[in-house]
Amino acid sequence: MEETKTDGTGTGNAIDLSHHLSSEARDRVANPLKDILRVISECPVTDLISMANGDPHHSLYPFRQIMYEVPSVQGSSDPVTSWRNDDSDASQTIRSYKDQECALSIRDAFPYSRAAGLRQCREALTDFTNLIFTPPNHHVTLTLGNSDGITKVFRLFGEKGDHFLTDEFSFPSMTNCPLAYGVKWVGIKMDSGGIIPEELEKVLVKWDEVQLGRRPHVLYIIPVGQNPTGSTLSMDRRKKIYAIAQQWDLIIIEDDPYYFLQYDIPQKNCTPTDPDEFIRDFRSTLTPTLLSMDVDGRVLRIDTFSKVLAPGMRLGWVTSNALFHQKLSDYTDSSTQPPHAFGQMFVTEMLGEHGWKMDGFCRWLKSLRLDYQQRRNFLLDVFRREVEPTGYASVNCPEAGMFVWIEVFFERHPRFTVKHDSDGSPVVARTNTEFLLKELFERLMNTQGVVFIPSSTFAIPENPTWVTNDGHVPLRDRTRFLRATFGGTEEIIEKGMIRLGKGLQEFF
Repeated sequence: MEETKTDGTGTGNAIDLSHHLSSEARDRVANPLKDILRVISECPVTDLISMANGDPHHSLYPFRQIMYEVPSVQGSSDPVTSWRNDDSDASQTIRSYKDQECALSIRDAFPYSRAAGLRQCREALTDFTNLIFTPPNHHVTLTLGNSDGITKVFRLFGEKGDHFLTDEFSFPSMTNCPLAYGVKWVGIKMDSGGIIPEELEKVLVKWDEVQLGRRPHVLYIIPVGQNPTGSTLSMDRRKKIYAIAQQWDLIIIEDDPYYFLQYDIPQKNCTPTDPDEFIRDFRSTLTPTLLSMDVDGRVLRIDTFSKVLAPGMRLGWVTSNALFHQKLSDYTDSSTQPPHAFGQMFVTEMLGEHGWKMDGFCRWLKSLRLDYQQRRNFLLDVFRREVEPTGYASVNCPEAGMFVWIEVFFERHPRFTVKHDSDGSPVVARTNTEFLLKELFERLMNTQGVVFIPSSTFAIPENPTWVTNDGHVPLRDRTRFLRATFGGTEEIIEKGMIRLGKGLQEFF
């Protein structure tokens, strides 16, 4: 049983999870120069003169003021539409100054800083995390976006020969990362509701450590608007997954870039005007996170501004227990260094008194999800008109995210084949689904001029040593899907669906 101890925040207890750390993470020492910066920052001397660091003096910075023209979120019930339509009163200006008062000044933002991020930005994101996710205990570490945060977390826990757990269809840009240092993946069966907790438990129960090495101890999932399937975990499944993590001592990496793009939420007739009430009302419409139920400190949550502001922001944050926060900081101090000052300044000013504030950001998020919901609905309508009548495909209706998962009925193709001899292996393909999927992808691109991502791109390779043969359908025979985004304009979406319908008719 793990040792129970407080995390020092007074907000709850966390258990000792240090045994999960990789040898690399345990062996890494703090960057001595960055540690001196920490000591300096904690010095009580008010007129301290520092001749220690190699910073250019702020008088040499070639900018004194930075202005951002952003949407006005207070004067409109739908700021996204007003901004997109370029309404005359749809914008406001947020400023960062070098020598005037602001939330994060240029002179404070641009010197060398420590890995966790600039204090003002971290405090703003910590306040936002407290307001929306209400975790029992946590520390915020800034990242260069989700990819940076996730790859660092993988290295925090991964050893050569380890196996990590994830959805059987998962985002390859992330699952590819730890392969180079010897971590392999175990895909857990999914259905329309996402990863199946009972299948997760089945893998852990049947794991043979003599044959396969130590039992997997890390679970990586995208619980809301999962990429690529668009599935969202129900509250019941979240509770079951967390209980399994406690029972089998798993670390959960909760990658949630689409969290604020949740749809089909009943709209109230009256929107609260009080900022605190508006935030509470907005928060009540969101599915509780795994982080919010994490009493042990075993969840590391990955958040980003990529889907709600812009991908090029390259700014996000990891929420974790104190130990993992420190280890992530040590890694960053000796590798990428903290995120760029421009992004940290913008976010701090945006959430500050002279910007949107917390409630204004929530107003933007609420408006944004309605915009994406309209795009999703438009795609589904055009699909029903242009594709469904062919009888060759169907589409899911995602509760969140940016993607639909289009199922193609390859068994209706005249060249579809089934072989009954699979050499006794539960993972050997028994159909030519993979071949037909590849051919369809190429035909749609080359003859119709439309591109979708084939599901084989996301499939986690199966291994017969952890797959049972009790009615199991090989994943290679279930790669019958295309991933499509509804993030584009209505014109793009309509053209894409029309071309898909024509392409399916020609293909079949």
